[in-house]
Amino acid sequence: MDGETQPPRGSNPEADDQTVEIDPSSTVLDLTSFQLHDLNSVELSPSLTELDLTSNRLSSLDHRIAHLSNLKKLSFRQNLIDDAAIDPFSSWDSISGLQELVLRDNKLKKIPDVGIFKSLLVFDVSFNEITSLHGLSKACNTLKELYVSKNEVTKMEEIDHLYQLQILELGSNRLRVMENMENFMNLQELWLGRNRIKVVNLCGLKCIKKLSLQSNRLTSMTGFEECVALEELYLSHNGIAKMEGLSTLVNLHVLDVSSNKLTSVDGIQNLTQLEDLWLNDNQIESLEGIAEAVVGSREKLTTIYLENNPCAKSTNYSAFLRQFFPNIQQIDCSVFS
Repeated sequence: MDGETQPPRGSNPEADDQTVEIDPSSTVLDLTSFQLHDLNSVELSPSLTELDLTSNRLSSLDHRIAHLSNLKKLSFRQNLIDDAAIDPFSSWDSISGLQELVLRDNKLKKIPDVGIFKSLLVFDVSFNEITSLHGLSKACNTLKELYVSKNEVTKMEEIDHLYQLQILELGSNRLRVMENMENFMNLQELWLGRNRIKVVNLCGLKCIKKLSLQSNRLTSMTGFEECVALEELYLSHNGIAKMEGLSTLVNLHVLDVSSNKLTSVDGIQNLTQLEDLWLNDNQIESLEGIAEAVVGSREKLTTIYLENNPCAKSTNYSAFLRQFFPNIQQIDCSVFS
């Protein structure tokens, strides 16, 4: 999700705080990678609907932004904004119609007060130093996408009113328990990788299509049974020793259970839509057992990873898989035309 941001055409990243020439008739202003310390050299048109200040050196907010009453999207991604700098934001009533606010990769230690934004759809405070979700109770329940990854959050709290959420990203934090998600009936993507979660608790949510719990402390696969809409499930780098609780996930396209403690493949015969299967770095002994387990998706499967399992040492390893799966395109790192 995190690609390198390229400078816009006509920008010169080597020239600090250069005078910026912009089209005054445009409602979109992209100042990505201009290396600006402030916006003194920039004219901010009152008609702006989008302002992108990604990858600059801003440590404070230009108060002229407070008067951009048409603003819908605002990004301060990858700057030097801290809690004190963002505090005035909560009183800028003229931009209360903001729909997307990105404060990713700054120096925040707490969730900013976004209570005035009654139409906010996207809120991103990932890659900061936030230790708690305190403050999110003020966020409007219009929110559809919330990103708080790569922080130091220890508890899922003050989010249960966000019943319109479709994407929730809390990966790379210090969470131990999945909780307070009972109202997330519209949630489609849940990203909780790189935490300390031991038990799956999805509160019966049935709309989730993408779910990541990789790099946690899971020892069991139970808890996914009611997530019948799941299309992608990522469980790599846990301590799971047995495949179970997956037979109801008939819409699953991608299953990643690599780097666990599996000795066999079981309970996925019903997954007839499976296309990508990651089983590498386990203790699986039998190729024939794998073939039997995935017979339901034999025609669909295009990618399988089995390296670093005992069964991958078989002399007829690749030939067996290519013969059994007629549409296979990739086995481990080998790609076939």
